[in-house]
Amino acid sequence: MTVHNLYLFDRNGVCLHYSEWHRKKQAGISQEEEFKLMYGMLFSIRSFVSKMSPLDMKDGFVAFQTSRYKLHYYETPTGIKVVMNTDLGVGPIRDVLHHIYSALYVELVVKNPLCPLGQTVQSELFRSRLDSYIRSLPFFSARAG
Repeated sequence: MTVHNLYLFDRNGVCLHYSEWHRKKQAGISQEEEFKLMYGMLFSIRSFVSKMSPLDMKDGFVAFQTSRYKLHYYETPTGIKVVMNTDLGVGPIRDVLHHIYSALYVELVVKNPLCPLGQTVQSELFRSRLDSYIRSLPFFSARAG
């Protein structure tokens, strides 16, 4: 099992952070276009799920999968969206995405007066701690790359 990549978006669709680990295929478009496509897809899926669900869904949209990967989604009350793409063998990881938001993003970026909010995260401490955390996950495989 493995982690392919991770996106952090703000409520306006700005990609605050992007990391990749075992991504084997690039999108063939600019990174900026990829971010716009990803955010647009998330916006559409969230809207579709909320309108079409026959039940009142407490958590709303949390994941979807294709024949090749699984997309995991976590949205905070402040509108921050944490998106992680993994292989199909990874189960629910809502707690992992919540940890990335609360213990890493909030603690190392939001509470840091040197990190301007609403802009791409420039904190090297955040990047290194995120990378260490992802690599420590039981479903992260160093052999997948």
